[in-house]
Amino acid sequence: MINFSYIDMLILFPIIFLAGFVDSIAGGGGLISLPAYLLIGLPSHNALATNKLSSSIGTIFSTLRYGKGRFIVFEIAIFSVIFSFIGSYIGATLALMISEEKLKLIISILIVIAGIFLTFRNRKNRSRDKMNIRFNRKLIASLIGFFIGMYDGFLGPGTGTFLITLYVNFLSLDHVKASGTAKIVNLASNLSALFTFLINSKVIFYVGLPAAFFSILGNWIGSGLAIKNKEKLIKPVIISILFMLVIKIIYDFV
Repeated sequence: MINFSYIDMLILFPIIFLAGFVDSIAGGGGLISLPAYLLIGLPSHNALATNKLSSSIGTIFSTLRYGKGRFIVFEIAIFSVIFSFIGSYIGATLALMISEEKLKLIISILIVIAGIFLTFRNRKNRSRDKMNIRFNRKLIASLIGFFIGMYDGFLGPGTGTFLITLYVNFLSLDHVKASGTAKIVNLASNLSALFTFLINSKVIFYVGLPAAFFSILGNWIGSGLAIKNKEKLIKPVIISILFMLVIKIIYDFV
């Protein structure tokens, strides 16, 4: 049994709240929460598993709030959810076969591309609506779910951010509906990973369950602000998360 002090909990819980808050708006909360679990001394596998527990529970509540506000596009979500399960399984399998250095290089390229799409996309360009007529939205949703699910199983950080970015740019969703739809897809992927950790006894419940309460608070408040402020809040947070991902990868290489 791993021992934790009150100081550890005072450090952990506010960070988990912040992670839930950020994740409910733009994804990428794992960049904040996972290092927190490692900081208080959890071994890496236990940190990953316990983080999945608290984040999954928190994500349930932000998903419910987006759903209540009718900001989840189920026509898109259902196909993304199904194929994200498949992709996540394949991604986890591939992660065991590919070196970490090559993986980081692939992800760094994807992050730069996503950042360029989000930063320089012209919101006034309506040609994308015509493009959606020519392409099957369900097929695109399936492909997004599959490849981002594969990424989530492969590595994970920023999954929600990538989902939002792709939904906005390729399926013409506004940022709030993209964020709501991404929540339910990311929740499915998280629960799949959590199940794997549970059957391998990697979850530290006496840490993860109290932390989940703070994750719920962060997710609930963040999703409410996202719904109220819409793109004014979501887009800057997404760009910030993408920037954090780039910094993290550069740091890991150095």
